[in-house]
Amino acid sequence: MSLFKARDWWSTILGEKEEFDQGCLCVADVDNSGSGQDKIIVGSYMGYLRIFNPHPVKPGGGLQAEDLLLEVQLREPILQVEVGKFVSGTEGLHLAVLHFRKLCVYAVSGTLGNVEHGNQYLIKLMYEHNLQRTACNMTYGPFGGVKGRDLICIQSMDGMLMLFEQESYAFGRFLPGFLLPGPLTYSARTDSFITVSSCRQVESYKYQVLAFATDADERQETEQQKLSSGKRLVVDWVLNIGEQALDICVVSFNQAVSSVFVLGERNFFCLKDNGQIRFMKKLDYSPSCFIPYCSVKEGTINTLVGNHSKMLNVYQDVTLKWATQLPHIPVSVKVANLQDLKGVIVTLSDSGHLQCSYLGTDPSLFQAPRVDSREINYEEFDAEMKELQKIIKEATKTQDIFPKSEKHRDVIVTAEVAPDLDAESKAIDSEVKAEAVPSVTVKITIQTRVTAQKPNLAVCVQAPLAVTCDQFVFDDLEPDSSETVVLSVFLKGNCCPSELEGICVVSYDTPTELNPEGIPKVAQCNFRLPLRLICVPAQASKAANHKLTIDTNKSPISFLTIFPDFVDPSDEDQANVLGFQFLTGSKTTLLASKTSQRYRIQSDQLEDLWLITKELTLRLEEHFKKQNCKDFACTFSGSIPLQEYFELIDRHFELRLNAEKFQELLSERAVQFRAIERRLLTRFKDKTPAPLQHLDTLLEGTFRECGNKYKTDYLLTTNSYFSDFYLLLGRSLYCLIRITRNMIH
Repeated sequence: MSLFKARDWWSTILGEKEEFDQGCLCVADVDNSGSGQDKIIVGSYMGYLRIFNPHPVKPGGGLQAEDLLLEVQLREPILQVEVGKFVSGTEGLHLAVLHFRKLCVYAVSGTLGNVEHGNQYLIKLMYEHNLQRTACNMTYGPFGGVKGRDLICIQSMDGMLMLFEQESYAFGRFLPGFLLPGPLTYSARTDSFITVSSCRQVESYKYQVLAFATDADERQETEQQKLSSGKRLVVDWVLNIGEQALDICVVSFNQAVSSVFVLGERNFFCLKDNGQIRFMKKLDYSPSCFIPYCSVKEGTINTLVGNHSKMLNVYQDVTLKWATQLPHIPVSVKVANLQDLKGVIVTLSDSGHLQCSYLGTDPSLFQAPRVDSREINYEEFDAEMKELQKIIKEATKTQDIFPKSEKHRDVIVTAEVAPDLDAESKAIDSEVKAEAVPSVTVKITIQTRVTAQKPNLAVCVQAPLAVTCDQFVFDDLEPDSSETVVLSVFLKGNCCPSELEGICVVSYDTPTELNPEGIPKVAQCNFRLPLRLICVPAQASKAANHKLTIDTNKSPISFLTIFPDFVDPSDEDQANVLGFQFLTGSKTTLLASKTSQRYRIQSDQLEDLWLITKELTLRLEEHFKKQNCKDFACTFSGSIPLQEYFELIDRHFELRLNAEKFQELLSERAVQFRAIERRLLTRFKDKTPAPLQHLDTLLEGTFRECGNKYKTDYLLTTNSYFSDFYLLLGRSLYCLIRITRNMIH
């Protein structure tokens, strides 16, 4: 950390909730006053353009009314502001403002004031260019070696360099291999544009190469020429710096040769004109902005580097000469001449903190204020302490707005699942194609110890399971009262659920003394549904496409013990082999090894493995828990079937494409059908009968094709199969996640 802070010479806060970035700050004698004093030009993303000429009454003073020369709101966000000789016929300085889709050049002029309010400044639009592409940044300079004027080059978001010869558009060229825009600058010494590509390379392009290159649609070239030169634009030199660049700058002073400075994420580089590294400096912080400026020592260049730790470091080549503390994180830094004070450091933060400072060694002297000594009145303090203790004691007795949680809950909700399936199924509107769709009764009881206002009960189960009623509304419950509801759960969709668990949630309000309307609270409980709800016992199958092996640290348990609801006690063959037939039609087999501590689950469909696997592990854990065995564990050492999972995704993508194709065909046939109907109605309404010219045949054919073929295929594909397919993907994902996490860990 620096010993000294940057000495505040003048500062202000720009607007409210405005945003600024690197290109929003510029310093120059924009009004051509000839005094040699710079003005500070600031543009914001909110579209505000401000020009300042600071004249602090004393160092560290704030904004005076006469310091703000101009403030105008443009209609579009301002990306960058630059000052140069942008108007033909004059060598005066003009202001260029870059918007997303527009480039505007203004003339800033001042009029002498006759009253105490001072001079009046105005901007006049000289010309503007509407951009066909979204702009990113710009640079300017005497392209091609022109004298007495500056040309402008704008880089678009898609990698096109658009060059403007003042009032006219010159040409545009695409950068080869472009992905994302980077910083851009112009070197007058080599007449070339220098940028940093998304390949983390510094690239230089000659202006003459840009000017003589042609676009892809103007001339046909061989494939070899296109591959060798991109879009017929050849790079002059390339340097790989290995990191993204934040800013790039070309400097050339009298006592130093021309250099290219590049600020990276962890280094800043100084390059020669031909791309060779002159020197580089590794930074131990995250930089935010930089600017090189003239050094008093011949052959060296000073550089100001700001970072995200609110520090401003001064380097002479690679040597750190000074470090100072700033009150904000700078996103842009400039060096200006203000009020006969040369070398003022101008910084701008992203929130609009604009500050002009200088590097000084005079410390900020702080003098502690004088403390008024007075005698302590102990009796008054004792009375105040007793009063505060009384208030605290009363507050702990009375109930607060948010009461503390007690040992026993105010409202308890319990769910009891019937051990047997319903004798008469309560399933309604089920899409399952099985002969009988069973249901199971769930009894939910709500018990309250306090007054519960507006209690609501919501019952949720995993789709495609459904309940006969999922919402219940009760009257206000009195203390020590209860409510009971009975509902049934059944399989509604023609596919298997990913979970056999449900949840009951009760929302209610409890009134307090400070809040009579009640504080919202929630009570909930989970319940587990039987496996018999979605499958029935079946004959075991020997062959299967998908197999899963579960290892345990205990001897296999007979299925007569852990699956009593699926096996026949008289059939000893089911002790090690058990088959499950899902109501949706698929079949799964469960095998227990006689010689090892393993269980195998196999099925023709990948998604059917999960429910049986989970049910097996749960029942094994319950069995050993009853025997007070705490070291039981299940593990899975096989490979996860990712290939099958990816095939399901590919199949899903193929069906989505077919659905879009069918939808387009349906739209075309519907348009054709309505057009034929309009023509037939016109013929039928005509007083003089005219031949139909086979319109009735065409109408019938369109109706048959649209209604029978595409409509049927589309509805079957989207509504039925897609709903099943979404659940299929979900179950497959559940299977992968649960097997890897619950089994391995």
